[in-house]
Amino acid sequence: MAQFLVHHKVEDYKMWKTVFDSHFSLRSEAGSLGGKIFRSTNDTNELFVLLEWDSLENAQKFAQSDSIKEAMKKAGVVGIPVVYFVDEVAETAK
Repeated sequence: MAQFLVHHKVEDYKMWKTVFDSHFSLRSEAGSLGGKIFRSTNDTNELFVLLEWDSLENAQKFAQSDSIKEAMKKAGVVGIPVVYFVDEVAETAK
C-alpha cells in the first residue's frame, strides 16, 4: 500500500478543511483509502496530510492531476506543496 504525504501552508485551516472534505469523492475514486491530517503546534495553518492509496501509480497520478491543483488553489494553499510518496517499513516499539 502506498502513502502520500503532503506538507503545505494554507491561508485559513477552516476554509481549507471545507474544500478538502468536499474533494473526498474524487480522492476515493482515484484510489485514496483515507488518512490523517496533522497541524503544526507553532502554526495552525501549516499542515501535513498523510493519505493511504491502493497503489503508488494511483497516488502519483492523483498528485499530478488538474483536480488536486484546482482544489489546492480553491482551498487557499500558500506556495508550492511538498509531496512525498512513502512506504511504511516498520513500527516503533511501544
